[in-house]
Amino acid sequence: MFELFFNLSETVTTTLRFFSEDFVVTNNRYISLVEVLITSTLIFIIGILGIAFNRKNLIVLLMSIELMLLGVSLNFVAFSIFMENPMGQLYAMLILTLAAAESAIGLAILVVYYRIRKTISLDSIKFLRG
Repeated sequence: MFELFFNLSETVTTTLRFFSEDFVVTNNRYISLVEVLITSTLIFIIGILGIAFNRKNLIVLLMSIELMLLGVSLNFVAFSIFMENPMGQLYAMLILTLAAAESAIGLAILVVYYRIRKTISLDSIKFLRG
């Protein structure tokens, strides 16, 4: 147990090298900036595809929006580390806070909608009046 903690702390305290070959140290392997950007782009594209292919279920739409925001915040964090400027991490925290608020409000609306219509299908949502 303690050996795992010390190995992890040794990995975390390893000096970070940027862009050319090294970006973040994990298990004695360096992750480059390009790999992080490809990962965040894939997460963002999965979110777009979730919105494009599913227009019936509100829960899947909310999850897709969350994936898109996660991809954007991962880009902010990656460039923040790369440029050694903490503003990107600050914006990422702001994005994650807004995403949590959006999920809470969206799920509250979903609960009220389900109580009225007894379904979460978005086919009849245009009939709502407010």
